[in-house]
Amino acid sequence: MLSIDLRGHTALITGASGMLGRVIARTFADCGANLILHYCRNKEEAVALGNELRSKTGRRILTVQADITDADSVRAMRDTVAASSVGMPDILVHNAVIQYEWKPVLEQPLGDFDSQYGSCVMQTVHMTQAFVPHIIQKGEGGRIVVINTECAALAEANCGAYTAAKRGLDGLVRVLAKELGPDNITVNQVAPGWTVTENDRRNRTEVQPDYDRTVPLGRRGTDAEIAQMCAFLASPLASFTTGAYIPVSGGRVMPAI
Repeated sequence: MLSIDLRGHTALITGASGMLGRVIARTFADCGANLILHYCRNKEEAVALGNELRSKTGRRILTVQADITDADSVRAMRDTVAASSVGMPDILVHNAVIQYEWKPVLEQPLGDFDSQYGSCVMQTVHMTQAFVPHIIQKGEGGRIVVINTECAALAEANCGAYTAAKRGLDGLVRVLAKELGPDNITVNQVAPGWTVTENDRRNRTEVQPDYDRTVPLGRRGTDAEIAQMCAFLASPLASFTTGAYIPVSGGRVMPAI
């Protein structure tokens, strides 16, 4: 029987203290990975998650702070990781993002465009430059999984800054897939739709009729379904998949050939 087996691997998950990040971390731990849990401001949540996963799974866990939009901060995180008992990652999951209020382009503050570019595109640049040289030097290949969005394909109204940044991210991922492929490092994107999270379950807002009727499968996807796709792409089962933009949106986005 096939299974997603990440034993012997170490994954660094950015934004691990957030709603989706926590589910990705739990999923990867269940698959056997040791974890580096990145956070920016929510140290309490990150530490609690680390303690939970150590207790439940026995994995080696490190929590570490960084501003993923700042190259010096990401390099400092790398140095902290390198000096730890967990060791350097061979799997990178770029999940962190700066949230902002969606508005028409005519009303969107210019700084929102900069912050979205920084957290989407430059996060991947900084993380790649900081951590990929070690993966290459080790010579055993690696995985980069980037969280994109259905918005990058749909380009709907009122999400101009977000869409622009995520489309830029798509281009960067495709370049990286070609540049890092010779070192057996795959680079792929998971593109969720409007995802059901812990907050929705708590507030009983999972069903959103106006949105749900636009989804061929008739519902919103869950955080677990996003995390499972990330785990698959990080695993040996996806060893020959790279440069892909994979919607996990119930058919709302269907990339054409």
